Amino acid sequence: MKTLLGDYPVTAALKRGEIGSARVRLEFADIRPVSAGFKRVVRGLEFDVAELAITTFLMALAAGKPYRLLPAVVVGRLQHPLLVHDASRGPLAPADLPGRRVGVRSYSVTTGMWLRGILAEDHGVDCDRITWVTFEEAHVAEFRDPPNVERAAAGKEITAMLLAGEIDAAIVGDGRPVEPRIRPLIADADGAARAWRARTGAIQINHVVAVKDSVADADAAEVARMLAESIRAAGSPDMNPYGVEANRRNLEVAIDHVHRQRLIPRRYRVEELLR
Repeated sequence: MKTLLGDYPVTAALKRGEIGSARVRLEFADIRPVSAGFKRVVRGLEFDVAELAITTFLMALAAGKPYRLLPAVVVGRLQHPLLVHDASRGPLAPADLPGRRVGVRSYSVTTGMWLRGILAEDHGVDCDRITWVTFEEAHVAEFRDPPNVERAAAGKEITAMLLAGEIDAAIVGDGRPVEPRIRPLIADADGAARAWRARTGAIQINHVVAVKDSVADADAAEVARMLAESIRAAGSPDMNPYGVEANRRNLEVAIDHVHRQRLIPRRYRVEELLR
């Protein structure tokens, strides 16, 4: 089974071959970063088993792509610290963002989805009044960016644009920049993230695992077993929960956010993701 799966503690045992199967054999594609393969999943339908960002998965489901969810979270995190600004240019608060320009890799990227939800729900920000400056199109070809999205000029880079004042803030999904001038925009971002989790009872899912509809149920169940064993071997159930009930609340919150932002046409039930 052609497989796209990144390198994480929760996938290490599986990818090293420590978890075997007499029924299926996973052939891992070498694509780094793994997100560079997401278009190949939802456009070319290239993989039998594939890691996908939760927003990409939900948008692909809405577009009729033939994948169903395995209830494994391979990347989960709290996103508040990843909305940043150049502190040397003076204070900037969430309430200041309407009318400003905020950079993000793609409008539909999952970190951006979560942070727009945080801005709207926790800070009362009308995200439609922000100009979102993007660098890539959506993974799902059928999606069209809303009118308050513009594409950065070819060759531009998000951190350089922030430091040059060409954008007022940025969502940096690949980690916090080391440049000391760049700091989280949300006050006490780590504390705010913990408070968000306590209030919602959820983690902010980043990446899940999907299997092509053409894969037999018994084979999909075997892949699910192998993923569950690999996650257990890593001993990190807190941010990488496995199972439908362990992820029900996480998935419901994600679906709600993606729907509110008009990335999918309706709120799906969790069972519809599993088909």
